[in-house]
Amino acid sequence: MKLLENKVILITGGSKGIGKGIALTCAKQGADIAFTYLSSEEKAMKVKEELEATGVTVKAYKSDASQLDQAQELVDDVVKTFGKIDAIVNNAGITKDGLLMRMTEENWDDVININLKSVFNMTKAAQRTLLKQRFGSIINISSIVGVQGNAGQSNYAASKAGIIGFSKSIAQELGSRNIRTNVIAPGFIETEMTETLDADVKEGWIKEIPLKRAGTTEDVANTVVFLASDLSTYVNGQTISVCGGMLR
Repeated sequence: MKLLENKVILITGGSKGIGKGIALTCAKQGADIAFTYLSSEEKAMKVKEELEATGVTVKAYKSDASQLDQAQELVDDVVKTFGKIDAIVNNAGITKDGLLMRMTEENWDDVININLKSVFNMTKAAQRTLLKQRFGSIINISSIVGVQGNAGQSNYAASKAGIIGFSKSIAQELGSRNIRTNVIAPGFIETEMTETLDADVKEGWIKEIPLKRAGTTEDVANTVVFLASDLSTYVNGQTISVCGGMLR
């Protein structure tokens, strides 16, 4: 039996990068998948086809998790379509890097709203469903930057650190109802975004990693599988770093 067979997993930002990797790995483990996208419908439909090829049921939603009303509509539709939600992966996120002296208020607000407020929105929207079910796993994607900070990323670091504090609090609020909340903090992961980096920059990052390689989306996705599966039923309120030992 596959680890996620008969489970329904909702993933925000599932059409590319880490989110797509999570969706594919969870589908291969037997989970039915609902995922969101914001921009390219064509790209989302290709991902949907790729997921359906594994034999699971898939639905793609154009939805902005930074808007509470859209988050609520999304959760309601997923429950109506699939009948339940076993796990929610809050993955949607952006970066708008820059030193504080050059950072605009808009850049700050955009990153906080999309990275952090979206986690509040999705958790708030799903809470009633999860409480009624008396089960569920909330998996929030943070970053090692949220743990140790990084120059030029104060907005991103604040949003990702906020996810950790929020998750630890919700783990205490909802744990008695068999609803677990955990965080994954990825390090340097190879995605479409990192492909645009200068080779010397990438090499410099990799030199700092004890395992001497960048992570893959599958490395992160495998941790999601663990937290979404019955293997982790006593894991709650934790932050799991997937960074090859980069975290100091």
